[in-house]
Amino acid sequence: MRTISRSIAVALLALVSQLSLADTVIRVAPPAPVHVGPIGRAPGPKYVWTEGYYRWTGAKYVWVAGRWVVLPRPGAVWVPAHWIRQGPGWVFVPGHWR
Repeated sequence: MRTISRSIAVALLALVSQLSLADTVIRVAPPAPVHVGPIGRAPGPKYVWTEGYYRWTGAKYVWVAGRWVVLPRPGAVWVPAHWIRQGPGWVFVPGHWR
């Protein structure tokens, strides 16, 4: 009996952990992205421009400007932040290195 209870507790803990990692779905569609090219010149040879994106504040979208960031390793490629359609809403995918 105690083993079954412990197994159930472990399973529930795993489920709660997975749910806390789930994406937040926003019902309001994001605005069209603002395409602004690099501002000024790169501060150095290992910098790349990361595009701006709209961030959800919980009440509205706000524009986050692009910026220069240091390339983390040779050959790394920046994947810009973006919104994808998921069911009846939208899910934010943060910018990341590939």
